[in-house]
Amino acid sequence: MKLQRFALALAGAGLIAAAAASAPAAATGQADPKPRFFSKSGLAKTMSTSATSEACGTAVGVPTAAGTMQEIDVTAGKPPTSFSWDPFKYVGSRADATWYAAFNATGTQFYFYGLLLQGGNLYRHTTYLPADETKPWVPTFKKVGPGWTTFKSIATSNYSVAAPRHAYLYGLNTNGSLYRYQMVGTSFRGLGPIPGFRGFKAMTVLSETATYDTLLMTTTAGALWTAHIPVAAGAKPVMKLIRSSGFAAYESIVVDGCGERGGSLVTGVDHDTQSAYLYAMSKANGSATALTSYGKIPGVFNGVSHVLLTTHYDQLVGE
Repeated sequence: MKLQRFALALAGAGLIAAAAASAPAAATGQADPKPRFFSKSGLAKTMSTSATSEACGTAVGVPTAAGTMQEIDVTAGKPPTSFSWDPFKYVGSRADATWYAAFNATGTQFYFYGLLLQGGNLYRHTTYLPADETKPWVPTFKKVGPGWTTFKSIATSNYSVAAPRHAYLYGLNTNGSLYRYQMVGTSFRGLGPIPGFRGFKAMTVLSETATYDTLLMTTTAGALWTAHIPVAAGAKPVMKLIRSSGFAAYESIVVDGCGERGGSLVTGVDHDTQSAYLYAMSKANGSATALTSYGKIPGVFNGVSHVLLTTHYDQLVGE
């Protein structure tokens, strides 16, 4: 399949070292062997010195209600360009989190892993890429547990490059609270609700560091916010408003790194029209954040949610 290109590009970049995630499961938050390179992928992405000066790229995953998954590669520009790869059989879902690419410990198996919601259940997927490029990807699923009916969006962080490592699952609930769960191996430990998120709609991770995660979030009224959430137990999030309007249409947002100064590419997806729009954003700093619209991205974005395709060892540093 054409999608196999993503795996081959990663292998060529050196990620196939005897060095990957220790098992095909959720991000562990534990010590993992490091690969030879912390490389992004074979995407058309140039690491520039600012968020907008040179072309960056991102890979957007499109999981659909019909049970397919597709990768759309996007290159920044005015207007942006894109390439849609062949869809493959997946599973129907209603909310999904980032897909992380990794190799097994022996460097013989390439796979993606991540989390998804189906009905009221949370599932972990491990999607294997066969060595034979002509064969389709092989997704497998394991139920984590029930109790997710009232969650409308999920996002995951994965700080894996240095100690102390951490991995969290964030769930945005219809009751107006944000819930955080620590992931260690295949286990999840609830850390309780964080109130104050009523009216928020879409979210994704913008930054992940040893001491905090930052979420980029939209509201139903169209505002764009960051939520800076310290790793320390009981610490309250620091909320900063980036823009007060302009983002009401987006039910999904996808963030990827761009440049060496902490810039980001932000993809906003309007599910009603199945259309996506690209923005370049400087390192987040409240209303002082520079935000440039690149316009509509070619392609059909018909996912139930839209997610970033990245690697286990890439860290987001957008704040």
